Amino acid sequence: MTFCQSLLFVLVLSAPSVLGQITTQKADLLITGGTVVTMDRARTVIDDGAVAITGDSITAVGPSAALESRYGSAKIINATGKLVLPGFINGHTHVPMTLFRGLHDDVTLDEWLHKYIFPAEAKNVNEEFVRWGTRLAAAEQIRSGITTFADMYYFEDAVAEETKAAGMRGVLGETWIDFPAPDNKSESQMAAYTEKFLQKWHGDPLIHAAAAPHSIYTCSRKTLEDAARLARKYKAPILIHVAEMKKERDDSEKQNAASPVAYLDRIGVLGSDVIAAHCIFVDETDRHMLAERHVGCVHNPSSNMMLASGVAPVPEMRAAGVAVGLGTDGPAGSNNDLDLMEEMDLAAKLAKITKMDPRALNAQAVVAMATVEGARALHMEREIGSLEEGKKADLILIGLDTPNAVPMYDVYAQLAYSLKASEVETVIIGGRVVMQGRKLLTINQEEAISKAREYKDRISASLRPD
Repeated sequence: MTFCQSLLFVLVLSAPSVLGQITTQKADLLITGGTVVTMDRARTVIDDGAVAITGDSITAVGPSAALESRYGSAKIINATGKLVLPGFINGHTHVPMTLFRGLHDDVTLDEWLHKYIFPAEAKNVNEEFVRWGTRLAAAEQIRSGITTFADMYYFEDAVAEETKAAGMRGVLGETWIDFPAPDNKSESQMAAYTEKFLQKWHGDPLIHAAAAPHSIYTCSRKTLEDAARLARKYKAPILIHVAEMKKERDDSEKQNAASPVAYLDRIGVLGSDVIAAHCIFVDETDRHMLAERHVGCVHNPSSNMMLASGVAPVPEMRAAGVAVGLGTDGPAGSNNDLDLMEEMDLAAKLAKITKMDPRALNAQAVVAMATVEGARALHMEREIGSLEEGKKADLILIGLDTPNAVPMYDVYAQLAYSLKASEVETVIIGGRVVMQGRKLLTINQEEAISKAREYKDRISASLRPD
């Protein structure tokens, strides 16, 4: 916002001829004095800005002087010297897998899944495992400024309960897969569990329950179609891995005479309710199909690099009109942390080196992918992703008092390349403060850490040869 715009805003609010005498309105929370990075369509940045919150929504965004004169609040957070921006959106992960962090690394995706993770899950994953893994993940995500995440795992109803208890927003998908899973041993059980899950959380302000057919390489056509049909019965999202490795694409062309994207479109799965993770092996035809069907895609740079799966054509997808967000993927094997700020940095640099062009994906673009474009990828842009009146009050405050934070010439470059997750100080989700001054308010972090250490011993023992 320019000085003239700020002055006009104040004059309009204070002009008796226009509004008459100003009456103070009540806000539940007022955040003042910060550099407000709105991520609105104009990418407005307000120096000495403020955000007023009533209930779970943003009431107003503007210069501090204007909002302080307009709104009264019993609770005020002074954000002077800090950045105020929308909460980060982790578009793809498997949060209970925090308890498998570092179990086995430096192998291919196919080997990691079939030799290590699937056996470890069969022996260890139950509802208690999922609850503790989710609590540990919630602590890590909140600390890194993530306010919304999309998850695919088992016992997803337990993930939902723990997510809501932590005060986080989640798009949470119950996994469908063509072999006995830790929670459901057959497709009929998966269908029954998922339907009950969708019914239970329908209309919840924080939890968006979803169906999650794992992928075309672990699900038959019938499983894919049945999962999509059930999700659409309840107008729920569909989460799925798409074109995440070359073998998947090669096998699909051989077996289906089509790319993974074209195959999913042919069987009626693609649509504006689909959130597709990875999308690495997507050609020009695929990219246009994804855009035409309004599929949201989630780029997972750390995961793709760690597993040497390939590089998603993010600049080309964005140019085709595909909504592309960012994800950490699961915090085990494919990425051992849940740090979306790291993903911003890597996404930009991976595109630059791949294209041999420093302009391929810039700082503002990757910050958008972590916020407003991430919301588009989850089909939630009307609710979250930017600081605008009427949207949900999901926002974070980032400190600027560390050596790596100064000087700051460009706020987007600072966010993408300089600042770290450890600089996140305060996190607000749906108007509720869940972390303030780096102190978690909704999770017992010490208990979660202690329990994770216990699980490490159990899991290691379960994988020893008899």
